[in-house]
Amino acid sequence: MCGIAGMFNRTGTKAVTEADLRQMLALLRHRGPDEFGVLLDREVGLGNARLSIIDLGGGSQPIANEDESLWIVFNGEIFNYIELRADLEARGHRFRTSSDTEVILHLFEEYGTGCLNKMNGQYAIAIWDTRRRRLFLARDRVGVRPLFYTQTSDGALLFASEIKSILGDPRVTAEIDPATVQQIFTFWSPLTPRTVFRGIVELPPGHFLMADRGSVKVESYWRNQFPAATAAAQDGAAARQPEEVIEQFRALLIDACRIRLRADVPVGAYLSGGLDSSTIASVVRRFTANKLVTFSIAFSDEKFDESTFQREMAEHLGTTHHVVQATHADIGRVFPDVIWHTEVPVMRTAPAPMFLLSKLVRETGFKVVLTGEGADEFLAGYDIFKEAKVRRFWARQPTSKWRSLLFKRLYPDIGGLAQSNLALLSAFFGEGLGEVESPWYSHAVRWRNNRRTLRFFDDAVSAAAGADMLAPIAAGLPDDFKRWGSLAQAQYLEITVFLSQYLLSSQGDRMGMAHSIEGRFPFLDVRMMEFCNALPPRLKMRCLREKWLLKKAAQPWLPDAIRRRPKRPYRAPIHRSFFNDQTPDYVRELLSPGALKASGLFKPGAVEHLVRKVASGSPIGETDDMALVGILSTQLVDHLFVKNYRRPEPLSAKDRVKVCCLNSNAAANPVAIAV
Repeated sequence: MCGIAGMFNRTGTKAVTEADLRQMLALLRHRGPDEFGVLLDREVGLGNARLSIIDLGGGSQPIANEDESLWIVFNGEIFNYIELRADLEARGHRFRTSSDTEVILHLFEEYGTGCLNKMNGQYAIAIWDTRRRRLFLARDRVGVRPLFYTQTSDGALLFASEIKSILGDPRVTAEIDPATVQQIFTFWSPLTPRTVFRGIVELPPGHFLMADRGSVKVESYWRNQFPAATAAAQDGAAARQPEEVIEQFRALLIDACRIRLRADVPVGAYLSGGLDSSTIASVVRRFTANKLVTFSIAFSDEKFDESTFQREMAEHLGTTHHVVQATHADIGRVFPDVIWHTEVPVMRTAPAPMFLLSKLVRETGFKVVLTGEGADEFLAGYDIFKEAKVRRFWARQPTSKWRSLLFKRLYPDIGGLAQSNLALLSAFFGEGLGEVESPWYSHAVRWRNNRRTLRFFDDAVSAAAGADMLAPIAAGLPDDFKRWGSLAQAQYLEITVFLSQYLLSSQGDRMGMAHSIEGRFPFLDVRMMEFCNALPPRLKMRCLREKWLLKKAAQPWLPDAIRRRPKRPYRAPIHRSFFNDQTPDYVRELLSPGALKASGLFKPGAVEHLVRKVASGSPIGETDDMALVGILSTQLVDHLFVKNYRRPEPLSAKDRVKVCCLNSNAAANPVAIAV
């Protein structure tokens, strides 16, 4: 795991300097504190901040191929690199290191962009072709690892693992894009490729970028694919016996865990007390020689605490278990640091305890953890999938008074929903009930409810954002989307809008790498994703029983209390984290009328009313909770990156930096010099 950065002055008139890259890398120190590397080749510079996990002594970056015509910097892991290396050696490639980074480079040399289809991993890659004077960037299939870029007015292409590194270049300044902020308040995340800053975009998951002096092109190499609804019912996979599918799933999951233990440092695991992380920990304990160490979050607020189940699972497995306590005050205290690392407003406080957890992991001496993200999306674990199924069932008999009662079985984490009267439930879930042909039918209720938070925006901001917020989603849907089944459509939206853009980013990569911790996700193994996508819906959700296949597969491995417990989404307290007997000064400062007027995004009067309501101890609903954290985090983004952004000192002589300088005729015969 690392952070990468670089620039390509595409006009060719300006050379990249070592100082340029030292500045960018200084802003990625938290991602890779072990050592740094720089490649300089006239108009191009590549940089790497390394967190050494594989080939600790020999894997320093940048790395070149045999004739030094190709150079790479890389963030992530290629879990099948051992098998890929053997194939490449049989084809005549020779290696200088034992790292997965060098495998990628030779794979690119052999297959070009087709190398991406052979890699099973999580990655952001930059390769410079000295002969063709061409830059290649690529990102993994679902966006586990981030990669951002921008183009400046003088023709430069700048890229980095984090936006703050791009802002380290004086040609780039941060300006908040109000339309993207409204996307975040509606969908919980920006819609790819946008970021909250104008002119800075992400390379979308499953895409690569190719840039030379004449053009910059972005292309897709992978996307989630589901069978057509008719095929899902008739295909041979659907006709197979469930026992056969369960065994295939188990074998895939065991191997996905096994190859994610490949490291030259110890590997631990997160343990939430739920089905997904418990299954991963059980596989590691049962089928590998890893002496498992597990890590959990315990909340002082019992509404969110799952420590009883965590302890039960840790005792069942006999792991060495570590717990971080998260209080309301803790969450409020670290929240500015959280937003510094997310670089985007959030609608939840859930990243904050993950920030505290990764700090504990680092203090315990670990760099790598396995975790259970992806199971809910690819095996239909969330209540939103049940909600869509119930709404479609109700829509077939919309006058039924009984079908709408099924909503009482959903969302146990949302206080009071199960106690709501039938009229309220029918009104809330019934709007748009008959629009079953809508491509976002499954998410319509969530997104409509989220839009209630937009009332806090300044009128001018709302007008500038435009009315059709769903247009970018519609434009990005695959051509065959309408032929998929309803569950597949819902899964696709959840994976592309929520998993990739929020869960793996603000709550995943950014919180882990804030303390130099790499997360690995067995359920996001490409073989697992494609296997699950091809399954018929009945093997994922039966009636309203979520993750049917996973529960069956994990039955021999887990205590019944863990396997049978209802799905409980990971959440963290919001308003009580900011308004309590230790309310941080920044909360009232950034939510003051003066600060709100200065940012120009929100209505000071509306926000002041919300703040008074929260401070008075009045009951706060889900929407107001989301609005509060969304407004506060947006104000923090404005404060940290727009109004008060300060570039740190660049890497100094005290830092360990490998510098590779190619001579001025690099295209003909480059020479690497290590300093």
